[in-house]
Amino acid sequence: MNFTYCILLILSFLAVNSQAQNKVSKPNIIFILTDDQRFDALGYAGNKYAHTPEMDKLARQGSYFKKALVTTPICAASRASILSGMQERSHRYTFQTGNIKQEYMENTYPKVLKNAGYYTGFFGKFGVKYDQNEQLFNEYEDYDRNGKYTDKRGYFFKTLGKDTVHLTRYTGQKGIDFIEKAPTDKPFCLSLSFSAPHAHDNAPDQYFFDEQTAHLLENVSIDPPNLGEDVYFNAQPEGVKAGFSRLRWTWRFDNPAKYQRMVKGYFRMIAGIDLEIAKIRAELKKKGLDKNTVIIVMGDNGYFLGERQLADKWMMYDNSVRVPLIIYDPRTPKHQDVNEMALNIDIPATILDIAGLNQPKNYHGKSLLPIVSGKRKTMNRDTILIEHLWEFVSIPPSEGIRTNDWKYFRYVNDKSWEELYDLKNDPQEINNLVKNDKYSIVLNKLRQETAAQIQKVQDPYPNAPTGLMIEFIRQTSNILLKVSKPEFGWIVPKDAVSQSAYQILVASSKTNIDNNIGDIWNSNQVQGNKSSNVTFQGKELKTGIEYFWKVRIWDTYNRTGDYSETQSFRVEEINR
Repeated sequence: MNFTYCILLILSFLAVNSQAQNKVSKPNIIFILTDDQRFDALGYAGNKYAHTPEMDKLARQGSYFKKALVTTPICAASRASILSGMQERSHRYTFQTGNIKQEYMENTYPKVLKNAGYYTGFFGKFGVKYDQNEQLFNEYEDYDRNGKYTDKRGYFFKTLGKDTVHLTRYTGQKGIDFIEKAPTDKPFCLSLSFSAPHAHDNAPDQYFFDEQTAHLLENVSIDPPNLGEDVYFNAQPEGVKAGFSRLRWTWRFDNPAKYQRMVKGYFRMIAGIDLEIAKIRAELKKKGLDKNTVIIVMGDNGYFLGERQLADKWMMYDNSVRVPLIIYDPRTPKHQDVNEMALNIDIPATILDIAGLNQPKNYHGKSLLPIVSGKRKTMNRDTILIEHLWEFVSIPPSEGIRTNDWKYFRYVNDKSWEELYDLKNDPQEINNLVKNDKYSIVLNKLRQETAAQIQKVQDPYPNAPTGLMIEFIRQTSNILLKVSKPEFGWIVPKDAVSQSAYQILVASSKTNIDNNIGDIWNSNQVQGNKSSNVTFQGKELKTGIEYFWKVRIWDTYNRTGDYSETQSFRVEEINR
């Protein structure tokens, strides 16, 4: 009995030990996200100003995606997409909205990993409003530039010991500490979200870097930006020319001396991130984890460095939507430059695939692991939806699609402003072909494809108003209304919970209303829950003329809903 007991004890020990080994054998994952690092701000990409030896080493040792893009070129919506695996059209999260919907956070990559036994950590700029981060991470600290300071303290306010350090240094050290203390009986996933190289908008100097990189580019003259001449700025719609991209250009790049100082600061901040990546890799090697830790490096959106006399992101041009993406998997010691279009929404699917987990059904992205491992050579992807839907007066929202050879986009609040580029022959997107009859077939095809892609990923709860009525009449197409200032009304959808704002468009033609042009009246965004007796305040209505109107609302969390169906009306006599 003693012998049998000993055998059972040994077998039990071996089984438990085997289970522990299986847990540990799963790869660790480090996901590094930078803020505003454009696709070519990398030495490996051929940029002579970028000092990124460690990122370059990762690219040489792993898979470098030459054509990586974000589906939404702004940090809030892009980060929500990276967490949820969904397009902005579906999750509807961006600046000025409330918390991201709980149902979309149930399948975020950190939560799925944590539920599967991974030890998860996050340090840096989370960038998405959510009140239950403790459900996602075992260790978590959310911080970003400190807006109350209008000087370097915006980046220098965190301390390590007695030293006040740059946020980049702080985030790097938090990552090192996490690796050092992580449990040894389970794999980990560490997400590091650097605030750099994002400008500190509150400060005149904008770019603040650590003294370790201050010497870089000291005696170098930065070349002027491509497409920096007036003609490229003047080709933009009025909303862009008067918007934030132009304003921030005046903060950073509107004279040669300022341009030199700012661009050098931008690249020095990226160099600071590179130093921290080197330290993190050294810690992995010290702990014997370097052979089983996959490292992913990506930017959250692209960036304008003065091109078209613009700054920041938000636009549909490749400067704004293309980002660096490197995946280094030491289990697959193979270097490759990948020419497939890879997306920010591919990251959560890829992370889960690395961990041996299935991606949730609501993900819109695809795992990049088969490309990294060499099991597949293509993503079978030729068309992607790109969109920027934030309704903010200084940044005109836009939408469109990109293929390997073509780019088409339009502005949401005036769909008649369209741009079409032959990327194969015009990679800088200079020659807008929309009005060239030679390309009308391509244009119409891409318009249709844009509509199809939008429909494919549309929010299942679009919050579009229904039950449109004028003067409490629902069927207005065959009625002549005897009012000069009709009153509009609609039914607020239940999924909106409550209406926080509305916008009414009244147009003189079906074409204008379909293009979201309210040439007779555009109420713009009106705060409030009023959904009946909303009085017309536009241009004088003429007798017998057919007009068209529609409305959209913002829901209880300030998410923008879709426009309603269009209703037409006429007036019979104008009371004076």
